[in-house]
Amino acid sequence: MGQKKLIKFAAIKQYENVLEYPQGMPGKWNAYFEKLSLGDYPISLDSLEISASNNPKNNNSNKPLTLELACGRGEYALGLARLFPEQNFLGLDIKGNRIWKGASIANKEAIKNVAFVRTQIEQSIQYFAKEEVDEIWITFPDPQLRLSKAKKRLTHPQFLRLYQQFLQPGGIVHLKTDSPNLYLFTKTVIELYGLTLITGTDDVYGTTFMQSDKWDERCAIKTYYEGLNIASSNRIHYIQFKIDKVLPVAKDETLKEMIAAFEVTETHDAKRERGIKANEN
Repeated sequence: MGQKKLIKFAAIKQYENVLEYPQGMPGKWNAYFEKLSLGDYPISLDSLEISASNNPKNNNSNKPLTLELACGRGEYALGLARLFPEQNFLGLDIKGNRIWKGASIANKEAIKNVAFVRTQIEQSIQYFAKEEVDEIWITFPDPQLRLSKAKKRLTHPQFLRLYQQFLQPGGIVHLKTDSPNLYLFTKTVIELYGLTLITGTDDVYGTTFMQSDKWDERCAIKTYYEGLNIASSNRIHYIQFKIDKVLPVAKDETLKEMIAAFEVTETHDAKRERGIKANEN
């Protein structure tokens, strides 16, 4: 591991807004963010109180909690936190050197309603109680273009079933990607499993969509990779949907058969994996 990465890993271990594989956190996020906002350091996770469900019917004071999965540098979590200071935001990623960037910015700007967890997305169920999360943002994830890796796509039913265990009933998922393949795959999942599509566009910054009543100001937040030329050369796709139905495992095989016929379109993510420069044809 390079010296710079070692320095960043050492730094996040001292940050109160970064937790690495935290234990015993389900139901405690509202209490954690309250401590974070008050500057009540160090924060003892064991002493945090478990809050009641975020369900509005409980009439409790819990603030809405939104996750950014595979957050990278955390630009979306930070951007959302700036827009909505009365809500809490949490970025999840396995790469600590990337999390360091977002966490450092949050510390520098004293943004206290955003934090980060270093962990694998597959383990996320360990950190949240039932109905503790209100929304999920998935921004420019690896599209996992090979059919053999389809189950690793973050909008595959295997992941949606995972999210469903801690999302509010009918919880909303947002996907922003420059991969036409991942966009089409996600639309297919929504249709096959009968989920509710709220909105979808293959050109989120196109004039037609931006001037429509479906435009969401949160879509204007841009990630580091989106700002690079390799991303701006492609249209940015956006889809918003609810996980409001049971996702029968029996349909997974049908999904596999359907996506086998998809035309795979390479994005900058796939090219990076193969070491191809972004400006090469």
